[in-house]
Amino acid sequence: MSKISVCIDVQEMQKAIQFYTKALECELVKEGEEYTELSADGLKMYLIERAAGTNPLVTGEAIRSYDRHWTPIHLDFTVSNFEQCLASIIELGGVKEGEESGEWGSAAFCADPFGNGFCLMQYKS
Repeated sequence: MSKISVCIDVQEMQKAIQFYTKALECELVKEGEEYTELSADGLKMYLIERAAGTNPLVTGEAIRSYDRHWTPIHLDFTVSNFEQCLASIIELGGVKEGEESGEWGSAAFCADPFGNGFCLMQYKS
């Protein structure tokens, strides 16, 4: 059976730790020199500090950028206090790009301070 973990490139480790633990309720598991391990509902997440302008690929000529970027894969963070987490996201350098709600609950479309997009979710019981 496969296990899933998530790796997130960040430009500033301490800023990333504060963002993911305070704004998105992730648990700090292990802080290391090369990476920091977080947990979100049992899912392992690794913050990896990488400099802007470096090549993230073994082959190819891509350049790592922390400008806002889009990818077809993103994370959804389901939180207990939607409004408080949304305020913390903005306070800690993230952005809210949109929001929608319905009888199912609420979603805010956001990005972390490093341009990585995610959704903040709260479902109605």
